[in-house]
Amino acid sequence: MKKNFSNRYIFIYSAVLVVVAALILTVVAVSLKPAQEKNQQAETKQMILKTIGVEATRENAAELYAKHITEATTDNGLTYYTFNGGDIIPLKGTGLWGPIWGYMALDADGKVIGAIFDHKGETPGLGGEIATDKFAQRFIGKTMAGGPIYLKKNADKNNPFEVDAISGGTMTSNGVTAMLQTAYENYFDIISIAPVTQ
Repeated sequence: MKKNFSNRYIFIYSAVLVVVAALILTVVAVSLKPAQEKNQQAETKQMILKTIGVEATRENAAELYAKHITEATTDNGLTYYTFNGGDIIPLKGTGLWGPIWGYMALDADGKVIGAIFDHKGETPGLGGEIATDKFAQRFIGKTMAGGPIYLKKNADKNNPFEVDAISGGTMTSNGVTAMLQTAYENYFDIISIAPVTQ
């Protein structure tokens, strides 16, 4: 025998189901938030430490960070990080599909000794290449003293400000260049060393 349910019954049943599902999802999201924040902080510390050549795991990131890194603030209220031998500046920008970010370690003369980049949704194999060590290595030895580093197709390896752009990732490369320009402007006071001649 087939049961016929009224529209009212179906509507109430659906509404109760949606409310119960929403409550369950809310409880799960709220209960996981502290763990997510802890993991995010550990990942940030790992990235910062990697710029100075210190490999860290989630478990020991806080300890190594406390040992090697000191947080500082510019005159205009922006946070950066110091280590024995230089400064680490945070980088934030926009790629083709969303946010891009990273950290760049500079020695006392403004020369890059380490860099790391990441993204939220750049295209794998193209713009997503900014998250690779191979890309970050291109910045080693370049300088932020006297001007920002910029990405350029077929960059001159002897130019201290040029880094080879990502093949097929023009919009992401432009985003990285803009991000570095903004960082140079925001952190000029801590990287304003005598300009380097080309």
